[in-house]
Amino acid sequence: MTPEHALQNTIRLEAAKSPNLILWRNNVGEGWQGDSQRSGDTVLIKNARVLHAGLCKGSSDLIGIRKITVTQEMVGATIGQFVALEVKMPGKKVLKDQQNFLGVIESFSGFSKVVRSAVNVWSVSA
Repeated sequence: MTPEHALQNTIRLEAAKSPNLILWRNNVGEGWQGDSQRSGDTVLIKNARVLHAGLCKGSSDLIGIRKITVTQEMVGATIGQFVALEVKMPGKKVLKDQQNFLGVIESFSGFSKVVRSAVNVWSVSA
């Protein structure tokens, strides 16, 4: 397990303590699917097609929703707000695609943040 994966798990455990926040792991990548035939260590895929996983390139490691109470000027209802957390080890840079994804979430009034420890995950829950 990589240090970043361990950090993601710690953040999810901390976030689970909040009744107002749910986070899911968002794996992004691609692989092949189809009719497979095995021969020893070899796998042949017939009718192969690409399987794209995750939301999109650059989407955050952890995504979720948090409860928000809207102010009286906005009827006072409780709504769900989309949450995107990009998990990075201290000193690691956020990639341009990841910055763009976080920006899109913010532009739609979602909550996005780069998280470098489980300590600051508490500022995510309302």
